[in-house]
Amino acid sequence: MAYESNDLRSTLPSSTATAPTPERFSGAEHVQFRDLPPVEKGDTVSTWYARGQNFVVGYSELDGTTTFSRTDQPDEYVVLLADDSLTAQARAGDDQVDAAGRTMLVLPPGDSTVTVTGQGRVLRLVTSRSTDLADLAANADSYAERHENIAPFQPWPEPPAGYRIRSYDLTVTPLANPPFRLYRCTTFMVNFIDPKQGPRDPSKMSPHKHDDFEQCSIVLAGEYVHHIRWPWTTNKANWRPDEHQRVLAPAVTVIPPPSLHTSEAVDPVTNHLIDVFCPPRFDFSAMDGWVFNADDYPAPEPR
Repeated sequence: MAYESNDLRSTLPSSTATAPTPERFSGAEHVQFRDLPPVEKGDTVSTWYARGQNFVVGYSELDGTTTFSRTDQPDEYVVLLADDSLTAQARAGDDQVDAAGRTMLVLPPGDSTVTVTGQGRVLRLVTSRSTDLADLAANADSYAERHENIAPFQPWPEPPAGYRIRSYDLTVTPLANPPFRLYRCTTFMVNFIDPKQGPRDPSKMSPHKHDDFEQCSIVLAGEYVHHIRWPWTTNKANWRPDEHQRVLAPAVTVIPPPSLHTSEAVDPVTNHLIDVFCPPRFDFSAMDGWVFNADDYPAPEPR
């Protein structure tokens, strides 16, 4: 993995595993919502969906008030308020939480509602166990068969204080370099980075790979080029060409293991990308102080 020496990721422990390089690889998924009609459209909200092997992303553009509901939800899910102009009231049983501005809400299994008011963008993250939403994904057909090299989904341990609505401020001071804000629950890890002004310095890229999990990169503003390279194996028939996929907001890219990848912001004004992992990442979780709500959600024993 290629990180600058002052990048905190350069301190991540190297894997001691000697797993052989796989012989077959799945491709990346690029879903550009701007090119697609909304799957759900009401007077105040338009919604699109994309998915990975273990998760579904619901992206909504709101102008007014709308209520997002889940009935018999099988596991925890996440609602992200991406803009300061939004307010929300979340309910689950007798539990109620009010939120305003950029916020991550974690909702418990079972029945719940989140009523959002304002003008802005709302993201919902559910596991692919929520088959009603997985079926709505623009790239649902791509997952008719399981993708290669991805570990089976296992939820992380239940919170010691029990399931309830939890709210996390996405404007708190991030880590130093890179400026990550990492939160996790039993099903997801979210890295909410602030928007960046101007393009990325092409002399400071960070190509890296993941052995057995997908990375979901959600572009909320601007334009990015996702650079992706797959290993060469002895069987040339399984080789994949490099990708340099340009995407414009709003868009979801799912990067498969074990491809080498890095993302380059190229819009001259504002670029905003956040990353999602399902389930949470072991390596980030093992670093002291990296996950801001680690006390709420214990990590399992390292694999």
